[in-house]
Amino acid sequence: MSEIDSSTLEKSRDLLKRAHESGASDLHFTPREKDTLVELRINGYLYELSVLKPSSAEQIINHFKFCCGMDIGERRLPQSGGMRVVINHDLVYLRASILPTPNRESLVIRLLPQQTELPIDDLTVFEEAKKALCSLLSYDSGLILISGPTGSGKTTTLYSILSTLQRRFRGRVITIEDPIEKKNDAFVQMEVNEKAHFTYAEGFRALLRHDPDIIMIGEIRDEETARIAIRAALSGHLVLSTVHASNAVTTLQRMAELGIARFDLKETLVAVIAERLVTIQCPNCGQVCGPECPHRHHPKRTGLFEILAGMPLHDYLSGRQSRTASLSYKTIEDYLEEGIETGWIARDAAGKGAKDVLSEKFD
Repeated sequence: MSEIDSSTLEKSRDLLKRAHESGASDLHFTPREKDTLVELRINGYLYELSVLKPSSAEQIINHFKFCCGMDIGERRLPQSGGMRVVINHDLVYLRASILPTPNRESLVIRLLPQQTELPIDDLTVFEEAKKALCSLLSYDSGLILISGPTGSGKTTTLYSILSTLQRRFRGRVITIEDPIEKKNDAFVQMEVNEKAHFTYAEGFRALLRHDPDIIMIGEIRDEETARIAIRAALSGHLVLSTVHASNAVTTLQRMAELGIARFDLKETLVAVIAERLVTIQCPNCGQVCGPECPHRHHPKRTGLFEILAGMPLHDYLSGRQSRTASLSYKTIEDYLEEGIETGWIARDAAGKGAKDVLSEKFD
């Protein structure tokens, strides 16, 4: 390996190590006219990590492109890929996305630690939300959709629910994903491969012959995938998937935009879970807990879950949505206000937090 290659490898590893140690969800390379800005997304906010010379940034980006299975020679089109690495003895999946710009290529790497999924009780500090999530674990058929923007915790919630269901029912969980973001030896996991003409549709036909109890379709992003999810639920299986939408009601609208009839949703849909992540503090101690505080090991972020199920869901799907229907389940805004009132969310940061929670950008 040449000296340049050794230096590039060392710099790449150092950037990943610093991102992982900082608890970053994403590592950004933003090309500018004279340099490339490297930033970390931590708890939803971007922080500058370093500034690279164009030549150094290009070498590092090409290294990540090669490792993630992208075409190094292609600089005119968007690309995506992934790889698994070990950082500080932790297995981490890297999901990389390349965009061409007038100032060279932009790279974003999502860091997805592969540790054991969180228990449902650890997904949120709100007891009502925990009970609502646990109530969905009694279903053995139908469709459950989890919605939210990128970085809102959908993947963590999805795998937590799947793991709990698998243990509870001792059932066969089969997933088809693009890509597989978290390996789980208890599941049978398949990965979409467009180059090999292995699509969601092909995978769905194959997994139905594999005697599944629970099916997970990674993301509903087009009409074909939406219809696959509906067909899987109509076949008597429990199906879980994710959708990019701002809240529970707009998730229903998104499914309609993808050509799914309201009748099919009434026949299959069990619940819509809209989610956001918000930074929290200890309600007793503030930002730093004392050694005897029961909350001292709690994560710095928690989920806000808007769960549309039961009669409120039936009312919306029946076209009877009204002011009373919209008030019959707690929204993300309701949980945000509750968090401020109970001290989990800092009151002096409420305005900033509300803006981040309710106005995030989508893919």
